[in-house]
Order: sequence, then structure tokens, then C-alpha cells
Amino acid sequence: MSIRASITAMLWVAVLSTASAEPLPVYFGTYTSGGSPSKGIYRGVLDLETGKLSEPILVAEARNPSFLEIHPNGKFLYAVSESGGAGMVSAYSIEPKTGSLKLLNQQPSGGSGPCHVNIDHAGKNTLVANYGSGSASVIPIEPDGRLAKPTGFVQHEGSSVNLKRQKGPHAHSINVSPDNRFAFVADLGIDKIMIYKLDAQKGTIVANDPAFAMLKPGSGPRHFAFHPNGKFAYVINELRCTVTAFGYEPASGGLEETQTITTLPDGFDGSSSCAEVRVHPSGKFLYGSNRGHDSIAVYRIDEGKGTLTFVEHETADVKTPRNFNIDPTGTFCLVANQGSDSVVVFRIDQKTGTLEPTGHKISVGRPVCIRFLQPIR
Repeated sequence: MSIRASITAMLWVAVLSTASAEPLPVYFGTYTSGGSPSKGIYRGVLDLETGKLSEPILVAEARNPSFLEIHPNGKFLYAVSESGGAGMVSAYSIEPKTGSLKLLNQQPSGGSGPCHVNIDHAGKNTLVANYGSGSASVIPIEPDGRLAKPTGFVQHEGSSVNLKRQKGPHAHSINVSPDNRFAFVADLGIDKIMIYKLDAQKGTIVANDPAFAMLKPGSGPRHFAFHPNGKFAYVINELRCTVTAFGYEPASGGLEETQTITTLPDGFDGSSSCAEVRVHPSGKFLYGSNRGHDSIAVYRIDEGKGTLTFVEHETADVKTPRNFNIDPTGTFCLVANQGSDSVVVFRIDQKTGTLEPTGHKISVGRPVCIRFLQPIR
């Protein structure tokens, strides 16, 4: 194990061993259209000892606030408004005592159907992926949390082999490298992870060399995650139901494929697609969601190579898992079931990575995104 990886592992163990038992606030992004009972963004509280979730409370009325991100300072929350027309990004302040949200302002996302929002590690910019138009934008954050006018924009071009889903570009997520120098946009429509140079001070993204990592035709890359050690990265491929592991070169921003592994069990012949991918805070395990097979796939990560070994499929009370998230201590996994208007809680076995049902579940209309408000110390 490298020195950096060893330090990362020790830090995570320290966080886990000293984690406060104080309840952890959780925010839920939802779909409000199509007969959904949801009205916007909801907030609950997770008991870090039992895994019990409090009943969710509506904290902001909004139209299709599907994906959320919380500012590193814990004071602001940002949400896309996912619709077929021109997209918007909303900025909210978080009320410290109640956790309620106050709308600060909105800015255009730069395209249609914004489906993913992120924040650079310096907390200076929001980064947005527009699924409908296949583009990505950078929107600076003012000191008071408000959004300034967009300063960065890239438009993708091309298509791929799936005639129903890949007639044009569909940017599905945007993530930032650990050192804040690069932005990675997984584009489902062109089977590429586009790589951009990010200037957080200027709020710009420009073409990088290498410009992209190519996936197998028809893969449909969706969400992307770095390993805590910064040496590996992973993308979950929605259309082919696979996860691709990469070695990461931090100097150039380059990604080199090392493995592609299925998310489905042998012999499965039904219809299914993937959604979310997460690496456990310890760096030992990776998780991916299957919609159709309705499961969370669990893998063990080789600490030296970053490659994956299948562990299990967890299916208990899982129905169309659009998104899931792991709490900062690595103790619980919360799964957003878009197909059953619910969020279910699993306890994570720290030795094997397997998911153990806790019996705790809450009702949330069409949940799409789960974000934890971490305490600022």
C-alpha cells in the first residue's frame, strides 16, 4: 500500500472511531412531475447508532429538484431543476438550527435537462451536466452563496450504437479530480468520459490532452467516482450494466481502463439499467445500483490494482434504486427507491462490505438523490 493510501486509510479509521453519535441531517432530491406525491426537497435525520431515519419534512418547494449538492462549508445547497426545456440551477441557504432551505437565486444551467450538479473542492463553483443537450457548465458561487452568471461551457458532439438512447450526446454527470485540476463528464450518448482542465479561480473548463476516455460502444457511461487514494476511478455504465475500473494519472488527468465487470448475476435475461456508483470511505468496497434487477451490487476493491471482485447482490426492499449514498462514517447505506417512493437503510459490514437490512425505511415521493450534511469542525 502506498504512503498516500495508508494515510487515507488511517484518516478514515480515525473518523469512524471518533464519529459523533449525533444524528446526521439528510437531504433528498426528488421528481415532482408524472403523478409524483413529492413537492420538492425533503430533509430527514439519520441516527448513526441504529440507522433509523426520521420522517422527511418538506424544506423547499421546487419543480423536479432531482440532483443536489451541499457546499463544503455546510451553509448552502444547490439543486438542478430537471425538465425538458431550458434548465435552471437553484442556490439555497441552509438554516443552521432547523435545516430548512431559503432560496437565494437561480441561474440557467446552459442547456436542457440538467441531471447532475457538483461543487469544486475549493467551493468556488457549481458544475452542471445537462443530459438533454449534452453539455456542461460552470457557474461561480458568490461569497454569500448566490450563483453568479455562468462562466464556463462545453458542448459535446457525436453519437453511438444504441439508436434509442445514443442518437446524440447526453452528459450524465460531472466530477472533479482530487487536486481540483480536472473535470470529468460521463456522457451516456457518446460512450466517453470527457476530460477537461478546470480553472476554479476563473470558473472555466477547457479541452484537456488526453481529451477523453473511450468506453465500449453501447456502454452508456452514467456516474463516476474516484477512489479515496486518488489512484483509481470508476464509471457505471447504464446501458450495458457494467462497471469500468480505471487507473488514474493525476499529472495528465488520463484514465486507463483496467477492468470492466458486469453488475448483473449470471443468467439474468430481463431488462435492467444502472444508475449510481459509490466507493466506500475506507476504499475497500464499491457499490452499484441495478434498476430492473432491482439490486445493489457489491464488490471488493483490490488495494494495489483497483480492480473489482464481486461480493453479492442485495435485493431486500430495493425497487428501482435511482440513487444511493453512504454516510460519512461508512456505517450505513441509504438507497433511494424511485419505484416504491421510499428510502431504505442498510448497515454495512466493515469486513466484507455486504449490506445488512436494518428494517428502517421512510416514504419519499420519487427520490432521486441523497446528500448528507456533514458537521463542520
